[in-house]
Amino acid sequence: MNESQVVVNQAIADLQREEGALLPILHEVQDRLGYVPKDSVPVIAKALSLSRAEVHGVVTFYHHFRQQPAGRRVVQVCRAEACQAVGADALVEHAKQSLGVDFHGTTEDGAVTLEAVFCLGNCACGPSIMIGDDLHGRVTPERFDALVKAARK
Repeated sequence: MNESQVVVNQAIADLQREEGALLPILHEVQDRLGYVPKDSVPVIAKALSLSRAEVHGVVTFYHHFRQQPAGRRVVQVCRAEACQAVGADALVEHAKQSLGVDFHGTTEDGAVTLEAVFCLGNCACGPSIMIGDDLHGRVTPERFDALVKAARK
């Protein structure tokens, strides 16, 4: 049994008796592995007496769940209305061009994964990004490049 199978089985054992166990199990798997492996979908479905389509539907509906491992650093760009009103759309285009990836993509060197997020709770200081657990406000394209460069080290 590989590490991901151990993590999935442990998450199921710990959480399957909770009401609405699917989301807690998926969160636990992603928190521990960084993503929800494709081969875990039938295992989780069987344990919860759900169809594979139901589990896959939840994994693909919520942008939070990744289906492949993320890069060493995850950069989230806020796409909520307050950040859009102060330049998030331009920042998103810059981020995509600068990193050479679209949302949910990882740079070729595996260093950075770019993700969209809908509200980082920093609305007064937009546009906002999160790199790992660090929140940054009033991010310009120049500041984005500097923050990402520092995060790559």
